[in-house]
Amino acid sequence: MTERRNLLTSITNTIKDYRAGEIAEPTPDHVDRWISQFDGNVQIPMLRELDHVFKLTYISRDKALQLFRKIAGNFSCDFWRKAHILNIQRNGRSQFEIRNLFRQILRDQCGYDIDYQGSAGGDFVYLDDAIFTGDRVIEDFSYWLQNQAVENATLYIMVIALHEGGRYWIEQNEKRFKLGKQIDVRFWRSISFENRRTWRDQSGILVPTDILRPEEIGVRNLNQRASHFFSSVNGRQLLEREFLRAGTTIRGFASNPSQRLKPLGYSPFDPGFGSMFVTYRNCPNNCPLALWYGDPKFSSNHPFGRWYPLFPRKTYDQ
Repeated sequence: MTERRNLLTSITNTIKDYRAGEIAEPTPDHVDRWISQFDGNVQIPMLRELDHVFKLTYISRDKALQLFRKIAGNFSCDFWRKAHILNIQRNGRSQFEIRNLFRQILRDQCGYDIDYQGSAGGDFVYLDDAIFTGDRVIEDFSYWLQNQAVENATLYIMVIALHEGGRYWIEQNEKRFKLGKQIDVRFWRSISFENRRTWRDQSGILVPTDILRPEEIGVRNLNQRASHFFSSVNGRQLLEREFLRAGTTIRGFASNPSQRLKPLGYSPFDPGFGSMFVTYRNCPNNCPLALWYGDPKFSSNHPFGRWYPLFPRKTYDQ
């Protein structure tokens, strides 16, 4: 087979369980249709880089089970018998679905059912697949603590992936959402993505040089080294450049786009969040628009029909 076909097949094998049972299973032709929207001279280099990246940042259901089993194994069955595993997420279904995944793990490892455990003095556990900005966690905790009699507790945030900027934001806002209560917040994660601005040269997300001041670009190029999520500095910069360009075009399709709809994904800051973390259950809107924007059910005259998505995204409404 040609290199192109080999790469298409490899990427397809990596993402083959994306939204399994909800949408058609990805095929090499699906990936080819998506990459063909980019300029011809960058398609093979992008496929090479994405083949490397998705092997590290795409989490299949089997991989999610493996990672959460590892997290669960760090604590005794007595800990899990006493623990209160929260179901407090106010938007989306990620926590509900991850709790069901964790239900299987606790049954296998401890013989417990997630809905029939928890005792006085037990710690609290907040499960999710990932933390991005940290805003959702802060919102969930604020509402929960306002409506609970809990005054002293240890609260574990357990996720597959933690973006370090989100962790920093949660820690900076702990005083606000704790409401004067004595809550010890602890983080457990399997994968860390560096996305704090101070460490942008070693970033695990996409941070294009286009957004830096001219005097910063030279310094960044001297100091930059590739996070292991990318094959090289050049590979990361290729994705930064092409996803920024495509995302800017996509954002132009909407007549009145949300202020948070940025080329590299939902964020209050330009040019967007830039995460490359995708799971079997959905593609976060914090990822570049070029990965998830669009719906092939719409005609090419509709904003959603003008771009073909690699990862058709399930919205909150769905």
